[in-house]
Amino acid sequence: MSTAVRSHAKINLGLHVGAPRSDGFHGLATVYQTLEVHDLVTVTARRAAVTELCLTSNDSRVPTDHRNTAWKMVSLALDALGICAEVEIAIDKRLPVQGGLGAGSANAVAALVGLERELEIPMDGWMARRLAIAAEVGSDVPLFLIGGTVLGLDRGQEVYPLPDVEPVWCVLALPETGVSTPQAFRDWDALCAAEGLTAEASARKLNELSRAYASAFAGAIPQGRPGASSSGVLSHGGGDLAGPQESALVRTGIKSWIENDFEQVVFHQHPSLAEIKRHLAAPGTPEAALHASLSGSGSALYGLYQARGDAEAAQARLEQQAEILRVRATLTRTLPRSAYWREMLLPQRR
Repeated sequence: MSTAVRSHAKINLGLHVGAPRSDGFHGLATVYQTLEVHDLVTVTARRAAVTELCLTSNDSRVPTDHRNTAWKMVSLALDALGICAEVEIAIDKRLPVQGGLGAGSANAVAALVGLERELEIPMDGWMARRLAIAAEVGSDVPLFLIGGTVLGLDRGQEVYPLPDVEPVWCVLALPETGVSTPQAFRDWDALCAAEGLTAEASARKLNELSRAYASAFAGAIPQGRPGASSSGVLSHGGGDLAGPQESALVRTGIKSWIENDFEQVVFHQHPSLAEIKRHLAAPGTPEAALHASLSGSGSALYGLYQARGDAEAAQARLEQQAEILRVRATLTRTLPRSAYWREMLLPQRR
């Protein structure tokens, strides 16, 4: 048998980045939001005397060895479970590689979910361990073990479920231009140095922003952050922790502090991305976006819209400029937590 799993994308509803810390990482505060668009990850696994992993993909840019996040996740999970297995992972890429949409991280979680289904892993006592493994694989991997609207702190691996926002339409702008995440961080570090922003000062700012996020999204994080495991991630393995609320995007009107710090350095290096954002936002028009932003460090951008017609108008604007801006546009919607888990698994195949 094999298990097919939808591997959904994410965007960042704001991304605030701190100055470089002594451990070489950057603190951040962000709200992740999963989307309907997805890759497809198919897992075939059976217990065996010796573990063997085989990974394939329809995209030649995807590594098919230990460098792949799905490979890492499955390997670490098998070690933690004390199980040997023969595992085949096939990744059907439909999302851009290194586009700021968390596609590789989502692939890792999809591979884990497929492995658990294939080997019939009991969830009792496994929930917190799988989240710790996800944090080891990558900073934005744990969010995909929650889904929906998620607060991300520290390096992004410390995650807390927020009340889901009402689903809204989303236009993803996928430029041909690539953005190097390491270079974006180097440029950010240079900006912090030029402005005299220290790690201590940015830590205070990030703490204030995390409280502002929690307040804007209905105060979902109680004092003391209960539920966090020793790994710094919430002990949760899926399901509906909070039902959809009135859209925080509509209720708050998108506060001015919900912005992406990387735009300050990425747009300077790639002016075409700023122009794409302008087409998505369409300020002053009846079809204006609720919010438009770079996602992660890019190069993908997005616009959020209350009505499908507004989103289609934004998609049409980008398509008219496709040859000039070298961009393609995809229409999708935000995906609440309950729907994220309900739609993840496809019918099992023999």
